Amino acid sequence: MLAPAYQKLKDNLSKSIDSKRILDNPLQTLAYGTDASFYRLIPKIVILAHNETEVIEIIQQAKLLDIALTFRAAGTSLSGQAISDSVLVVATHGWKNFELLENNQKIKLEPGIVGARANTFLAPHGLKIGPDPASIGAAMIGGIVANNASGMCCGTAQNSYQTIADIRIVLNDGTILDTANQDSVAAFKNNQKGLIQEIESLRDTIKNDETLYHFIKNKFKIKNTTGYSINALVDYQDPIEIIKHLMVGSEGTLAFISNVTFKTVIDEKYKSCSLIIFNTIQDACNATILLKSSPVAAVELLDRESIRSVEFDPDAPTYFKTLPESACALLVECRDNELEVIHQKQEQIRLQIQSIPTYTDYKFTSDPKQYYFNWKARKGLLPTVGGLRKNGTSVIIEDVAFPLPQLADACLALKDLFKKYEYHDAVLFGHALEGNLHFVFSQDFSNQTEVDRYEKLMAELADLVVNQFNGSLKAEHGTGRNMAPFVEKEWGTKAYEIMKRIKNIFDPHNKINPDVLINPDPKAHLKNLKPMPESHLIVDKCMECGFCEPHCVSEGLTLSPRQRIVIAREISRLEETNEDPTRLAEIQKDVTYQLDETCATDGLCALACPVNIDTGKFVKTWRANELKSGDKKVAAYIGSHMAETTSILRVGLKMVSFFHSIFGTKIMTALSNCSHFISFGKIPKWIPEMPKGAHKINTKN
Repeated sequence: MLAPAYQKLKDNLSKSIDSKRILDNPLQTLAYGTDASFYRLIPKIVILAHNETEVIEIIQQAKLLDIALTFRAAGTSLSGQAISDSVLVVATHGWKNFELLENNQKIKLEPGIVGARANTFLAPHGLKIGPDPASIGAAMIGGIVANNASGMCCGTAQNSYQTIADIRIVLNDGTILDTANQDSVAAFKNNQKGLIQEIESLRDTIKNDETLYHFIKNKFKIKNTTGYSINALVDYQDPIEIIKHLMVGSEGTLAFISNVTFKTVIDEKYKSCSLIIFNTIQDACNATILLKSSPVAAVELLDRESIRSVEFDPDAPTYFKTLPESACALLVECRDNELEVIHQKQEQIRLQIQSIPTYTDYKFTSDPKQYYFNWKARKGLLPTVGGLRKNGTSVIIEDVAFPLPQLADACLALKDLFKKYEYHDAVLFGHALEGNLHFVFSQDFSNQTEVDRYEKLMAELADLVVNQFNGSLKAEHGTGRNMAPFVEKEWGTKAYEIMKRIKNIFDPHNKINPDVLINPDPKAHLKNLKPMPESHLIVDKCMECGFCEPHCVSEGLTLSPRQRIVIAREISRLEETNEDPTRLAEIQKDVTYQLDETCATDGLCALACPVNIDTGKFVKTWRANELKSGDKKVAAYIGSHMAETTSILRVGLKMVSFFHSIFGTKIMTALSNCSHFISFGKIPKWIPEMPKGAHKINTKN
């Protein structure tokens, strides 16, 4: 039962939006409300919006009723940016349009387009979008912009902030700003004079405070996505340019993004890489400093634990197993459109780091098998921890950044911190060229002792990054809920007050994705933690990342593989705890159709799954368990009497063929259609009514 305000919102929106796309049943709100993070909030209503007109109507109606909204696309966000306990507006289907502009130098994209899909539009022209997050095969443009995504080969020069050309947004009152349209810009300046003045005031406040101005400049010399992109206030003078760039990395807390135009970048034809093993992390980091001025496309660091995770791969060199505990690897990539030039780059790289000893000789390769293994060793780190973790635990991945000269010491300090709190499965890796480190470990949130351990780790981590190394608490994954309590710690009171003013300018009533990025609760990162109950051996390792969704034929019709697993887990949890029998009954009422009957069980989801989960195989097991005893007996009998069964079927087919030869195709087709309609309780109009007293046909399914 919806609360009165939410029921009124649903009733009002149903006048202009198909009610089938306004969801409030327990199964669908849970399924659509899940993202890739370790947080869980269940929305009251999920709205599958198909166009901007619908979004404006949703915004205006919600504002009248003082109801909070959260916008999302794919939900691959790792820090809880895409969840809500109010109204979740999903912009995926219906948001797939794109347009190549200015001789392919720009591409306009709607928020529901997967990043990798955008690159397929550009590939024939030797181009791509700048951001290249590891989740690009599942993450959608809306989230890529909202989280200021960067990635392995783009650094900061080609991240979302640097490559955005234009944006179209809808503000909290339904106002549209399209920065690519001069009429829209002129109307916005005329109708939103107060907002423009606020932005100009913020800009001038910072520029008149020399200390704050240079502090912000220095903070963005390394990768930084902690809080809002307040570098926009020092990088630009024009308030429209400032607004455009403030939207990047705003995590859906300021406005809805209807489309974005990126400046495209070159996708080089030739690529080669080398996995270079160094004796120590210090050597690897010193080599990275030297490589900063060499023609590299990427430099990825892998610590000893990372290398250990792939040492039993059939394609791994045998010496991986004998590497010393101090060893560290750099995956170095170079690219070019000319084969001769790429060879020259390889030699330049060798000369640049020749003063630093390596554990083994190394060479660059473009051989597909070896090239693929080298990158698999890097990209496979998240699934390695995810697949090996204990059932019932969550995968935590965070990313920080340090000034490059301090990277080696920071690596060792992080390792000591994980050792102190006994996170023995933690692996350390990242975009070394930018001083950007990721760490992945498993975390049990099922009891207070474990939550307390995590709280202590995060507190010391924040102190280490900010006070000891003057680094960034977030470098590319967005602030989210996990780092929101630490934003002021990193930025200080003055800059944090600027960020609070930004939020207030665009969302004065805190109704657009509240409690994300700006959150005064110092323990917000320890609340609304996602339960991860055991459900079935096949799916228990699922991280709910959503990488499977673009490959699922039923996604959008009913549930995706991720959503099927979420529902199965919740059923297991509710059955075990018996905490809400009514809710369990509601979920079970719809589960057969949503989870089972509409799954193709083709296994395509497993191809994209980081931990190789075949949800189709799980659904087959689910079906087997749901079969009634009588059905199982029939199936068992047929299975053990296949010869007799096929013989009977053969006779039946011959009879059909016989009648077909007599009546012809038209009559047989009509009879077939009649049979189909009757089986679904519908009598076609062309069948005459039966006379009174005639035998009644049972038309119930």
